[in-house]
Amino acid sequence: MVPQLSYSTLKQIFARFADTEPHPKGELDHTNAFTLLVAVALSAQATDIGVNKATARLFQIADTPEKMLALGEEGLIQHIRTIGLFRNKAKNVIRLSRLLIDRFESQVPSSRAALQSLPGVGRKTANVVLSMWFHHPAQAVDTHIFRVGNRTGICPGKDETAVERAIEDNVPVEYQGHAHHWLILHGRYICTARNPKCSICPIRDWCQYPEKTA
Repeated sequence: MVPQLSYSTLKQIFARFADTEPHPKGELDHTNAFTLLVAVALSAQATDIGVNKATARLFQIADTPEKMLALGEEGLIQHIRTIGLFRNKAKNVIRLSRLLIDRFESQVPSSRAALQSLPGVGRKTANVVLSMWFHHPAQAVDTHIFRVGNRTGICPGKDETAVERAIEDNVPVEYQGHAHHWLILHGRYICTARNPKCSICPIRDWCQYPEKTA
């Protein structure tokens, strides 16, 4: 594992990210907190592009827990059958819709514990919702962020929880609101799993990855 980069280096890295993309955004289409929660839950082991295609029509007719319940599990399946694990995901979305109505007055809760009490919502999903909708500096660590963090030394860790903690503990606080999006977009489009695009990497000068491409 590469060593954790210093505070001064991290400050330069995230300043560069901020210069390159001042207002990074997530790529899951949504219209409100509920559709964001559903989109993130559906995105597990699926691509954002695939989820957006599946939910384009769905969110036009079911953008509240009540409308989702009215659609029903089989009705939901007709919209999301192109997404992996669609049957289990449909079951969870219907159950979480019912719980939002029964426990949270049809509102998406704004605490991690409350979000994680919903079916199909783990820590990563909860952190995405907290970050994107509630603007809390929660760090949702996916495979892209895990790879970038460990390759570069920005936030190394042996598992996703350790990487999440490394971001929270080491990244200057003024950059933590966008850290999740900067890192995931960097991993998705530049620091890719195979053949990373090191020649166009904006943070190449500070990256500790020993196998940089030309």
